[in-house]
Amino acid sequence: MAARRPVPSRIAIETVADLGPSAILRISRAGDVPELSAALTDRVAARRARVLHALASGGPVYGVNTGMGALSERRLDEAEQARHQEALMLARSAGGPPWLTREETRAVLAVRLRTFLNNDSGVSAGLCEQLAAMLEHDVLPAVPRSGLGNSGEIIALAHLAAPISGRGLVLSGDGSAAGSSVGSAVSSDAADATPAESALNAAGLDPLRLGAKEGVALIQGVPVTTALAILHAEDARTLLRQCVSLVAAEFALTGAARDAIDPVLARGDEVLRQVTADLSRLAGTPEAAARALQPPVSFRVSGQVLAHLERAVTMLDAAVQRALEGITDSPAYVEADDGVEADDGSGRFLGTAGFHGYDLAAHLHILTVAVIGAAELGATRLHRLLDPKTSGLNPQLSPDPGPHTGLSPVHKRAVGVVHALRRLAVPSTVGTIETSAGQEDVQTFSVEAAEDCRRALDGLREVLACELLAVHQAHALGARPPRGTDWLSGALEQTAAVLPPGTGDRFFGQDVTVLVELLAQGWPTA
Repeated sequence: MAARRPVPSRIAIETVADLGPSAILRISRAGDVPELSAALTDRVAARRARVLHALASGGPVYGVNTGMGALSERRLDEAEQARHQEALMLARSAGGPPWLTREETRAVLAVRLRTFLNNDSGVSAGLCEQLAAMLEHDVLPAVPRSGLGNSGEIIALAHLAAPISGRGLVLSGDGSAAGSSVGSAVSSDAADATPAESALNAAGLDPLRLGAKEGVALIQGVPVTTALAILHAEDARTLLRQCVSLVAAEFALTGAARDAIDPVLARGDEVLRQVTADLSRLAGTPEAAARALQPPVSFRVSGQVLAHLERAVTMLDAAVQRALEGITDSPAYVEADDGVEADDGSGRFLGTAGFHGYDLAAHLHILTVAVIGAAELGATRLHRLLDPKTSGLNPQLSPDPGPHTGLSPVHKRAVGVVHALRRLAVPSTVGTIETSAGQEDVQTFSVEAAEDCRRALDGLREVLACELLAVHQAHALGARPPRGTDWLSGALEQTAAVLPPGTGDRFFGQDVTVLVELLAQGWPTA
């Protein structure tokens, strides 16, 4: 009998700030549901009334009573305007599988809801409530994860928006699942999606007819990139913690000299001081003189590389917050300069560049490069662990060198992963390609920047799995943790519990697969 899905918690959204990164993570990964307060929806409805009043003046408003992009000089009559907002999704739904995962799509819907609650879009409270209801009932649009070369996220957002009014596709079954291999496409095909109207009906939801400006609002901004950045930052934090644990384990088990991880050397750099303090504490107290005066460079510089990785995550967090709080709609409806809402008709529609996503794309790339650096260093440390000069054990961590190969092929796998990761080091923001008859003449490809970051994170996890296997093998061959490393003994027990007994040659690829999953589950756990 299949396990019953846990009842999701409800998150009270009393203010816009309540729907921040932590709430979005809960909605995405725990399946929790946002519950909008009446005061908040009343505020949205009040702004909506003023937007409709401003639209009634008949002045040109991009995408509302005009065409889009290179066709924006064409004014639309009343009949054309009446069907324009939903028609915007048709031609722009030009993507296809593989789709974003259910987890990713829930994050995107939550971010889309957050940006609408900022009240720059002037959408209706009903649209906000429809987004919340789709999250509650797990009716998730099928959103493409690739082939999105355009100014902003219009193709992806057209796919996100169409199901709101009962058109397009939503994910069926378990959607698509992210693979762990570097560079591999996320597994999905057209069978992973089903018509939106039937899914809405099954959930007891009615399709929502989009009103004035709501269609153009739905395809503006950078909610896809923002949502993926939130998920990637959280994953990077987990991997950073695991990197620190593994480096400390390697210092502990090899008895390497600790000079380079003494926090006193981090003067003027609080992040490096904290990382090296953690490494020093987790590595325990050496019980014998170090095997060499200096350990390999890959050991000595790990603190600096991991400190940079932490800074990259922190910078991405700040970019995410700017994206959540900033004006990303275009045209945006703005009122008094001091942010006080006015009912005197002083509001204005302003075309913006909030869809460009450069800030997010640039910081996602910074994180991607930092992650690649950590992966390269992990593969290098793994190589050193196979050397008796570093480990004090048999060559290649073989129980019987010659008859048994040991972990040299596992290192080769890590090297292959790192080689593939290097191709992700080209920034998405470099290289402009004109589209829309020249109306859109530069792009950031911010969603692609997020996809590169995901692949880099998957690659780092795979390298760490190879490294963890070597740490396990070294311990099994006799390397003993020093005093003050009870955490390491527990972590090694967690690792041994999922691996076959013994140290002889076996299908090590199966071990790596198991350890990738162990890391994804949060190893080491207290």
